[in-house]
Amino acid sequence: MKVTKRNGNMVIYDDQKNIKSILKANAEVACETISEKEAAAIVGQIFSKLAETSTIITTDEIRVCTEKTLREKGYPMTAKAYMDYKKKKS
Repeated sequence: MKVTKRNGNMVIYDDQKNIKSILKANAEVACETISEKEAAAIVGQIFSKLAETSTIITTDEIRVCTEKTLREKGYPMTAKAYMDYKKKKS
């Protein structure tokens, strides 16, 4: 799967980047704990959801799907921290 970045460049999807982002966001939340293994499983679900829609996705689609999936999995505080982290980067 390919990702269109905000600057228009296209790159190959790298699930490790999303795993790291989820773990960084989770580190900011004391009341929720996500292991690296669980983060990888969540990212696997995100990849499957995104792959159903297209072979080329945007970073915004990844962000929205990640937030939604974190909330569905019972990590609302991590989802909020993830969104805050991503807003700071953009």
